[in-house]
Order: sequence, then C-alpha cells, then structure tokens
Amino acid sequence: GQHRQPDTEMAKNVVDLKQGDSGVAGLLVRQKAATRLREVLGGKPFEPFRTGEIRDSRDRALANRLITVALRRHGHLDIVLGTLLRRGVPPRSGLFEALARIGLAQLLFMGETGAHAAVHLCVEAARKDRRAGRFSGVLNGVLREAQRRAGAFNDLDCFSLFPDWLRSNWRKAYGAPVVEQFGHSLIAGAPLDIVMARNAPELVRELGAQQIFGRSYRIAERAASVPAMAGFADGCWWVQDFAASLPASLFSLLRGARVLDMCAAPGGKSAQLAHQGFEVTALDQSAPRLERLRQNMDRLGLNVRIEKGDARTFGEAEKYQGVLVDAPCTATGTFRRHPEVVWHRTKADMADRVKLQREIISNGVRNLKKGGELVFCVCSLQKEEGEGQADWVLHNFPQLHPRSIGALETGDLKAAITPEGWVRTYPGMAVPGAAGGGMDGFFIARWVAD
Repeated sequence: GQHRQPDTEMAKNVVDLKQGDSGVAGLLVRQKAATRLREVLGGKPFEPFRTGEIRDSRDRALANRLITVALRRHGHLDIVLGTLLRRGVPPRSGLFEALARIGLAQLLFMGETGAHAAVHLCVEAARKDRRAGRFSGVLNGVLREAQRRAGAFNDLDCFSLFPDWLRSNWRKAYGAPVVEQFGHSLIAGAPLDIVMARNAPELVRELGAQQIFGRSYRIAERAASVPAMAGFADGCWWVQDFAASLPASLFSLLRGARVLDMCAAPGGKSAQLAHQGFEVTALDQSAPRLERLRQNMDRLGLNVRIEKGDARTFGEAEKYQGVLVDAPCTATGTFRRHPEVVWHRTKADMADRVKLQREIISNGVRNLKKGGELVFCVCSLQKEEGEGQADWVLHNFPQLHPRSIGALETGDLKAAITPEGWVRTYPGMAVPGAAGGGMDGFFIARWVAD
C-alpha cells in the first residue's frame, strides 16, 4: 500500500489566501485550475499557468499544483470517483468532474491544508458553472464523504495509478516490483536536470546543483521559474533529463564531423552535439517546434544549421558521418514530468509510432556515410518501441553492425546496460553519483555502417 504522507513536493507552498480575500481569489484559482484540467482530461497536454494567466505567484503555484497532483493521482482518483459516484460522473455536467478531481486531490493527497476551503471553494466554483451548478450538492457530498474515508483512499496501491493496458505491458516487460517503483516515481515527480554549457563551478554552487555525470547536473530544489534562474538567460545551461542527455554523448566521431539530428526540436541533443564540436544539421517538420529550437540555439550562442523537413524523406547529396534518430514515440518514459501521458496513450498509438519510427530509421540509414555511426533512441518504456526496434534493425540492415554501449559511457550506470549492449533506463533506476533520485525511461542503441 501507499505511505500516507501527503505529496510533499506538491504540498509545499500550497496556501489558500487569507480569509477576507480567499472567497474571491481562491474561487478563481479553482475555476481556472478546473478549466485547464478539463482540457487535459479531453486529451490536451498540460501547460502550466504562466505569469500572464495568473499574476499572483502563490495563486499560480496553487493552481498548477492542484492540476499536477490530480494528474499524478489520476488512477487513484478514478477509484475514488468510482466508489463515491455509483452512477458515474453525470453527463453534460461541465466542470463537475474536473472540480471533483482537484478537490479530492487537495483533500486526500496535499496534506491538511485548508480542507474546509477546498470543499467550500470547489462547490462554489461548481455553482458558478452553468452545467455543473445542478450537481453542486452531489459534489459537496462526494468531497465530504472522501474526507471521512481518507484513510482507505490513502492506502491505494501503486499499480492502480496506471491504465490496465500499460500496467500489464510493463509487468510483462519489467516485473511487478519495477512497476511499483514506477508508481512511486509518478507520485514523487522529477527534479530539474540541466546540462552545463561550460565549466562554471561558481554558478553550479549558486544553483545548488549536484553533478550527475559529465556536464549533467541535478537541482533538487528551486525557488524560481527556469527562465528566472541564474545563468539561464546567458546561455550557461539548458534543461535536459539525465537519461535524455545520454544518446548524443555516444558518438565517437572526430570534431568537425557532420551529424544529422533527426526530429531535433526543442534542441537539447543538438546543443550537446554542437558542444562536442560537430557540424550539426537539426531537422524537424513542425514550424512552431523549429522556432523554439532556433530560440534555444540563439540563447546558447550555438551555430547549428536548422532545416524544416520530414524525417521519413529528408536527404541531401552529401551524407553524414553521424545520424541521431530521436524518434517520435509514445513518450511513456516521461510520465514523472508529464503525468497525463499515461492516460493519453493507447495500444493503437504505440502501433502507429512503431511504423513511423521504422520509416525514420530507414531514412536515417540512407543518410549515413560508410563508416558512420547511427544512434537510435526513444523516451518510451514500451519494449515494442525500443528493444523491438533494435531487433528489427539487426534483421533488416545487414550493412549496420551493433556497437555496444559500455557502462563507462553512461557514468558507470551498469544497471542500464542490457546484455545486447543497449541502454535501457526507467523511472526508479538511480542516477550515477551522489545527486540521488531517478531518471526518465529511455532506450538507446548504436550501430556503425559498412
């Protein structure tokens, strides 16, 4: 069962405004949080509120936390709602479900902070919504009954945090104890991992960062938003999970080698390749994502050639000594940062991604010079998108020879090296060094062309 402490990462800074103005401001926070959560429940990725949307920093922090805890605990809240709403969520009930989820998230999983306010303000927000208003009494009953039965609802197991199809897929691939670790990782969330553009010990100390391996550092606690942190605007570092920093570091090419980064945006791996002294072409087909990549390269002061094109068909007269295929995938390995991803993905999505990845890998091989290196990676925990694809490459491209990845190339991360010489990381696997904590789920394989 679960430990019964609140989600401390989320509970920090959760403050309802003082009596006097809480009636209005606290209400608006719930309305905004519920509206945003409803969009996510409808399939949109969660975009945290920014300064322009909620000006007060405490209100903004609370709104983002209410949504994030509701998403991390989505599987548990499904059980709570299924238990307390015998007929299910009322149809055509507007913000009802989203308000129920943020109210339950605060009552059950964010400590004892403002329990009365949590109920009162969610019910008030329901009353002000045209469709949810008819069910404000039902919402009040659900929240108060959940309070009474908090002990039982706090003791739900980790497995129920994930949809059935993913849970069974992962149990088969990793075993039940590892899937339980996934659950704890989902609840805990992720620290901030960064890659330093250059050696800057004073800045590292100012940021309170601890080295993981190479230029990767971890910041466990941060008081400011990323753009406001020391050194960010000056291009001294960029955000990148430790596991995501591994693929680009695995090329053993000489400085000046031409390297193609397929599906490159937002550009963390392109930045790494450029810092290694390669002549980088960053390819992506999404104009908004390319604009973000361009902004990132400008901030970091990096000279990277940016190309708009389809990774399945892009090609040039001169081939590349290195090709990085960071393929589009279900991204299930990123659930610590994007908890909604596990509820937004289906088996059909996975099958579609597998087909797309094969088309991109095939084109990556076409773009590779003789003697060149191809690195394939996905931020997915699905073996079909990782290990299965590496097997497919072995059987379909006789000109490619596997080049095993050694533990020393990953910071002595022996647990991540498979018998085939591939890399498989997952949430719950500890990062190297003393920083502590886990990492995203990634698969990486490397080949050399004849």
